[in-house]
Amino acid sequence: MSAADVPLIYVLNGPNLNLLGMREPEIYGSDSLDDVHAMLEEKAGELGVAIEFRQSNHEGELVDWLHEAHAAGARAVLLNGAAYTHTSIALLDAIKAIDVPVIEVHLSDPAQREEFRHISYVGMGAADEVKGLGAQSYVVALEKAAAL
Repeated sequence: MSAADVPLIYVLNGPNLNLLGMREPEIYGSDSLDDVHAMLEEKAGELGVAIEFRQSNHEGELVDWLHEAHAAGARAVLLNGAAYTHTSIALLDAIKAIDVPVIEVHLSDPAQREEFRHISYVGMGAADEVKGLGAQSYVVALEKAAAL
């Protein structure tokens, strides 16, 4: 099987996730974003998929990457929009504009947190959601994406 035959899954991470492991570990856990990336690379190998793993604190860059995933023919996108989950109509519009299933990912369970986190614009367009499992949320989401 050539690299071109391996299904590609984008893993996109929003603002402040670069501080994962340091920022509020009682909520988000002690794994760093590099730890999550390493876990997913290992799991991707087991599942026979490739991942494109990225993080940005900038909304427009996340929108551009969603468009890129579509243009690249990605099988799926795992998206942890972080705070943009609850504020970004631009992310919702980008999800709706592409022909790639998006799986919303959260380390914590937003429904169990502050009321403003109960609204998910990302979720309004996402095909599925995995939340509340810490770093394992990403692993479960990758398994779902690989099965698409």
